[in-house]
Amino acid sequence: MHDRGLAAYIAELLGTLFLTFVVGVVLTLFVASSADAQTGSDFAVVGLVHALMLFGLIMTFGAVSGGHFNPAVTLAAAIQKRIDPVDAVVYVLAQLSGAVLGALLTKAILLDEGRALGYGNVEVSGLLGGNFPGFIVEGLGAFLLVLVILAVAMNPRARQEWAPFAIGSTLGFLVMVFGPLTGGSFNPARWFGPALIGDGLEGSDLLPFVLGPLVGALLAVAVYRFVIAGPQFAEGPEPATTGARAVGQAVKDAEVRARNK
Repeated sequence: MHDRGLAAYIAELLGTLFLTFVVGVVLTLFVASSADAQTGSDFAVVGLVHALMLFGLIMTFGAVSGGHFNPAVTLAAAIQKRIDPVDAVVYVLAQLSGAVLGALLTKAILLDEGRALGYGNVEVSGLLGGNFPGFIVEGLGAFLLVLVILAVAMNPRARQEWAPFAIGSTLGFLVMVFGPLTGGSFNPARWFGPALIGDGLEGSDLLPFVLGPLVGALLAVAVYRFVIAGPQFAEGPEPATTGARAVGQAVKDAEVRARNK
């Protein structure tokens, strides 16, 4: 279990702030806010911005905090004993604070332009017909995102140098597919900040945008532990590898054994 400190908390706050801000800006610029808008919605651009921004943030802050920027990811990390429960609570508070600050920054720059979209606020589309289908979509998106994070970033068997790209591209792909249905949040903090600042905070939205990602994260942990990692978290270098990689793998195996005692 990794010890966290002030630097990690600040990294989570800043990372979530920049993620929320950039997403709020790109949604304002590339998503139509009304039927008579001059341009249509381009979720390919929105998804690509998500991918590149998350990739950059993980590369920048990942070594400090792990690069969660999402309470659903922090929940999964806590279950996997990658973060102390107290640190996990502070992480979530930092993420929520960062999201609010990111939405405020969006509002400060795009006051009039962003008002119609609530400065990046996400909503369940009428195409789904209600919040329960939105819960399923957000839960499925979070499930896939957290599963990738567990499989490539928290898995001692994986080639972790690919983690930032794999995670960022997965989020981008999910936003391209599910963005028109729910806004593509998959992140309670990302929903909370713009909803609060954009006057879109409603109790009914807790189902799709909070419970959905958290349930998805829990299911991802279950699939990772029993399907990808295996019951005993299999050890040993795989496949053929260099001597240096074998040594590194042995160290990771020892950490896994200690964590699972």
